[in-house]
Amino acid sequence: MQKILPVIMCGGSGTRVWPESRETLPKQFIPLVGERSTFQTTIAMLADPAFETPIVISNKDYRFLIADQLRQIGAEADIVLEPSRRDSGPAVAVAAGLAARRAPETVVVVLAADHVVRDRAGLAELCKKAGEAAAEGFIVTLGVKPDHPATGYGYLQPGAPIHPGGEVLKLDAFVEKPDRETAQRYIDAGYYWNSGNFIFRADVMQAEIARFEPAIAEAAEAAIDGASKDLGACVLNAEAFARAPKKSIDYAVMEKTDKAALIPADIGWSDVGTWRAVWELSERDEFGNSVRGQGVVMDASNVHVRSEDTLTTVVGVNDVIVVTTQDAVLVLNHEHGDRVKQLVDQLKTQNRREAGEHKRIFRPWGYYQAIDEGQRYQVKRIVVKPGERLSLQKHFHRAEHWIVVRGTAEVGRDEELHLVHENESIYLPIGCKHRLTNPGKIDLELIEVQTGSYLGEDDIVRFEDVYNRG
Repeated sequence: MQKILPVIMCGGSGTRVWPESRETLPKQFIPLVGERSTFQTTIAMLADPAFETPIVISNKDYRFLIADQLRQIGAEADIVLEPSRRDSGPAVAVAAGLAARRAPETVVVVLAADHVVRDRAGLAELCKKAGEAAAEGFIVTLGVKPDHPATGYGYLQPGAPIHPGGEVLKLDAFVEKPDRETAQRYIDAGYYWNSGNFIFRADVMQAEIARFEPAIAEAAEAAIDGASKDLGACVLNAEAFARAPKKSIDYAVMEKTDKAALIPADIGWSDVGTWRAVWELSERDEFGNSVRGQGVVMDASNVHVRSEDTLTTVVGVNDVIVVTTQDAVLVLNHEHGDRVKQLVDQLKTQNRREAGEHKRIFRPWGYYQAIDEGQRYQVKRIVVKPGERLSLQKHFHRAEHWIVVRGTAEVGRDEELHLVHENESIYLPIGCKHRLTNPGKIDLELIEVQTGSYLGEDDIVRFEDVYNRG
């Protein structure tokens, strides 16, 4: 059988597991379960020789996170960047278009970057079987047997096998998220959950999108035709891609097509869509308690505590999730996991920075983290990865003091070049052109003290930038 082209959708913001997951660092890049992020574990599943080198489709905000996480696990992928967020319909249209340019009959599997699959070998085998049906012209989805009447999933009504005695079934109905009572009826009738993973032949998916959503098809093709290369990534044409209507592939195609099929997937799948799901996937003691990081639980049961830095304790309380980050604490009853997204929406209406940003802000060169701030001053911790450099820049309203605490900094200040070692500092007056580089083999860590009349991140003029930022 021909190899399968994996396409990983990696653009979601993951607000349902706030405060660890936020727009600046969404859940697919966080080790929610185990030591690797869900994106990394998804990539690792594709080591089977049945798969080609994967394509990762994401938005431009995550390009350097993707590259860095691939580098951490020694993996390769072709990165395709969406200039705006248009939901999964246009993304799948782009995936089909890119695959069809290789060969119209290319078999594609679309996987979500933020899901967990415990049986990785089982997924590969299912993809091979579904790939055979896809080669015949079916669009196959992986159906998961429900274990409770979830209202956050679409449901699949199975039909007869497409071939006598075969595992791939015709899909008689594809229905979107029901209420709880309807969900229970679906389970009683033998329906499956829609996992959101699809296997199809490139030309078949292209034809179905053109049939039901011609505007999406046209925009995707034009976006590919007008794409450009930037630092090794394929950047879709912004003007063309913006013409695509925002619509999920479920609504755009799967609810309408007569080519849909499903294959039952007993592979330990979870979309890790709530904190309860994270708790269920985590190791627990005899009382059902799970602790990750700095946590202590006493006289309690079914508790999940997560805290990287701050000691977090729970006493005498059952069935709760407690998540502590550097700038936010979430205390959540198991039964209200679906309300976290509503909480984040409320925080956004209050213009709370914590709704979408962590205190640690990741950049292509490393990250910075706020330590303290007050009137006319701000203190940050800056970490620069080996061999990386910040842009050549200046500020109109602030001066900066840099104190190196680890590694060696190469600092350009106007026409001067300085090497600043551990326990040394340098002063950058208002208006000077400056650039920070880590010439060493270990992380460069420094403390930055900003002083001035305006300390916003938009007080920056870039003259040169190796990452092609504006």
